[in-house]
Amino acid sequence: MCAPSADLELVTSAFDTADIILSRAFGVRLEKAAAPTTPRGFERAVARLAVVLRGRAAPVERSATRAMSDALAVDWRELAPRARERAVVRAADLAREAGRDLPSRIRAALENAAVGVVESVRRESRLRQGLAIGTDFNAVDRRVIDHVARSETNFVRDTFGRRVEDASVRARAVVASGLERGLGTEEIGRELGAAMRTSIEGRSPFYWEVVASSFVGNGRTYAQMSAFAEAGLETYRWLSVMDQHTTPYCRFMNGRVFSVGSALEQFDALDRLEDPQEVKNARPWAREAVNGETGASTLYVMKGGSRIVLAEGAAPERPDGVVSYRARVSDRELETLGVSLPPAHALCRSTCVST
Repeated sequence: MCAPSADLELVTSAFDTADIILSRAFGVRLEKAAAPTTPRGFERAVARLAVVLRGRAAPVERSATRAMSDALAVDWRELAPRARERAVVRAADLAREAGRDLPSRIRAALENAAVGVVESVRRESRLRQGLAIGTDFNAVDRRVIDHVARSETNFVRDTFGRRVEDASVRARAVVASGLERGLGTEEIGRELGAAMRTSIEGRSPFYWEVVASSFVGNGRTYAQMSAFAEAGLETYRWLSVMDQHTTPYCRFMNGRVFSVGSALEQFDALDRLEDPQEVKNARPWAREAVNGETGASTLYVMKGGSRIVLAEGAAPERPDGVVSYRARVSDRELETLGVSLPPAHALCRSTCVST
């Protein structure tokens, strides 16, 4: 998907009466989008934000690929083994230097998008759910905006770093293989260039959709908790979009009621974390495992390196393949494990509603 040059669209506030001007990030006026509190609006918001993030990252990633490929354009047959290793290390360092602006470019876009998500949730909460909350952002809202932008930027930064490391590993393998096969400098250089592009730029085609979905989902959920708390609500209900795409975990969670106070405690704990791995451990995504022999399935999360079973289901008996699960943990334990708030997985559409 190619990003438009003059009309990149971001998540914007609810209804057709408001929009966001991303002057700092792009210097252009962006079109309005539907509220991300609705299923259709959420999908549109994710798609539009993914376009923006892809456009922000692409030139930086190309620059990093070019820097690493250029640095690897040496006569490998004339280099001693230690000199080859130094060449790869230097190339990786140059790629990291070329990508140093990626976090700031991504965060600038996400900060503006977060304002739109929170504003949308507050308007939806007032006008459609009838919650007695103010029009201005409260202190938690402002923390939500900072948190989701900072947290998602950290994930993108770390993913880029891992891609450069992968490029280094592949560079060593390409050089070793090329020398063993008797290839010349040009042949090895072509193979290195292709490998660097694949490692640094060649991710899953849905990578930015997953990033945008996680960002919009978390921003929406935390803003809802802020609105519920401001309105004096003590509980909220998990609401899943129930169709053929609904995951087993979201079916299992649909309709369950949890504590607003516990959710805000989870947010407070997450807001103090900077390391993406610590964030993943605190807010793990649910997974499903199916027994190949019996067809029985298990819903679980990985916590601190251990598998914790959340629910168990027998082999599907219904024609549509839907499984009925029996909970292995209480709702309170789901809160403690950090899995009582959507998103529960990549591209999760589940949301929260007031009770």
